[in-house]
Amino acid sequence: MASSRRPGPLDWSTGLILLLVAVAMAIVYVRDGSGKFLEILSSDAWLFATMLPNLLAGCLVGAFISLLLPREVVNRWVGSESGLTGILIASVAGAILPGGPFTIYPVAGALAVMGADFGAIVALITSWSLLGYSRALVWELPFFGVDFVGWRVLLAVPLPIVAGLLARPIGRALGWKAGEP
Repeated sequence: MASSRRPGPLDWSTGLILLLVAVAMAIVYVRDGSGKFLEILSSDAWLFATMLPNLLAGCLVGAFISLLLPREVVNRWVGSESGLTGILIASVAGAILPGGPFTIYPVAGALAVMGADFGAIVALITSWSLLGYSRALVWELPFFGVDFVGWRVLLAVPLPIVAGLLARPIGRALGWKAGEP
């Protein structure tokens, strides 16, 4: 009988990443010397220190969402029984959600734990990355103009829906259970 124990914080993928980091560190140390190694290490430590507050704030947003939204609402609107409507709602939510990846992924994780459908989560993230209004207003419009951004958004509108519909059977094949972390 298969064990249903929860994986610890150090599973095989974390071990592989740690091994790759150690190998990369050794290569830089041998190739470039200790001065360059320490310069890169301090630069990376500074980057980590500046990103940590954003990451903590995003996790806090995800935690608040899981506390503020009732499970029944999440199940009704974007749960496994929501059908195409759930994917459409998730697509619209992804398009209007502000913030970067430190916000969107904790929100998606909170919705997953609360019972959101695999397809709806994929549609949310895909919509955020393709249709996010804040990025279009702040970065794309000033550089590319209305015509380019308008056509890009218009052509990208169906993609989150398609991604969500394709993700549903994949989630079922992978054994996705809504409401489990």
